[in-house]
Amino acid sequence: MIKGLHHKAYRCKNSEETRQFYEDFLGLSLAGALEIEETKTGRNTKVLHSFYRMDDGSFIAFFEAPDRPFTFTDHHDYDLHLALEVTPDDLLHMFEKGKQAGIETRGISDHGFIDSIYFRDPNGYVVELTAKKPDHDDHLHPHNSKAKDILANWTAQNH
Repeated sequence: MIKGLHHKAYRCKNSEETRQFYEDFLGLSLAGALEIEETKTGRNTKVLHSFYRMDDGSFIAFFEAPDRPFTFTDHHDYDLHLALEVTPDDLLHMFEKGKQAGIETRGISDHGFIDSIYFRDPNGYVVELTAKKPDHDDHLHPHNSKAKDILANWTAQNH
């Protein structure tokens, strides 16, 4: 039924600043953009929708809507973040690249089955780059009965 993620879309303040981060810094190519001048209900609007392609064929997308205020709510990493997979070597490279570029760079965090670093994009969103450890698939796999037990136990204790 569901084949995979096509795109995940976010609002942005400035499409060019967003492009510089996602294309120039992270290396995702700007794969498409379209101007939207009319909503599906016939209302006039002025929106730019841009798409950045990942190696698996999925996209991260952004909407810049100058006629609608962009109000970013400062989220904790637990509330909202975008995690993108890289190789362990690329994780180390991007950690150094972020520090050298003066971008807020946090990590390297050992999560047991992955290592991660964190940035904030120009819109304030937390972007996590993560590298799988050799035992990654022991932790995350289809029909994981241990995960179901942990969830059931959590629900019983907290709800």
